[in-house]
Amino acid sequence: MGPPHLVLMIRRLGAMAVESSAQWDGVVRRDSIKEKWAAQRDRLSDAAHSGDWETVFQVLDESPEWINSGRLDGRSAYGPLHQAAWHGADVETVGRLLARGAWRTLRSTDGTRPVDIAVQRGHQHLVALLSPAYRHPQPQDVLDRLRDHLHRLIHHRSGSGRGDDDLATRHALRLPDPTVLTELDIPRLWFPVPGMYGGFHIKLQGSELSVDSWVRVVGGSERTDRVTVDGVHLQEGRML
Repeated sequence: MGPPHLVLMIRRLGAMAVESSAQWDGVVRRDSIKEKWAAQRDRLSDAAHSGDWETVFQVLDESPEWINSGRLDGRSAYGPLHQAAWHGADVETVGRLLARGAWRTLRSTDGTRPVDIAVQRGHQHLVALLSPAYRHPQPQDVLDRLRDHLHRLIHHRSGSGRGDDDLATRHALRLPDPTVLTELDIPRLWFPVPGMYGGFHIKLQGSELSVDSWVRVVGGSERTDRVTVDGVHLQEGRML
């Protein structure tokens, strides 16, 4: 899997760079973004799918926030790191993806992580490198409950408050999974929402989430809500 000192260096680079690109890209539909950006997303996805890493890094140089993005209108939600695991890319290539903020804990539509793909495909040289390093471990049942309540809050804040016709549903966004926060040195994540002119800044604090949200439309609003395993504690003190 490559010299131990190289693997250690790559892990350190990944841990450092993740913080500058900790953004959850929830856009999965082509009509949610401008055509020129959709074309670039296609270029990224096509390159990763074919193992053309030179093109992958060219696109990421221009749009580093897409490091964990899947194909528009796709089904698998494979990001570049999933594709690298599938191809059995060399350690240096995978290290460059990690250094740009690729998440080891990111799951595809069927729940598969990059390391799972490497194991299934027999790419043993990548298994240790792709195995998640949990800096803020939490039981999976806690993370699952936080995720479900966080998603309800996002629907609530991106819509009318009644749960109907919200922007997250309208754009069929892929909503954040708090699990990725457990591998970040600083467990914070930005989730922009198309049409909201704002979004959600999500912080893992122990076994809870603190969620700052901005809605910059007609008057706009900013607020902080708390998400626990029991539900969403709205800023006004009510439970959602």
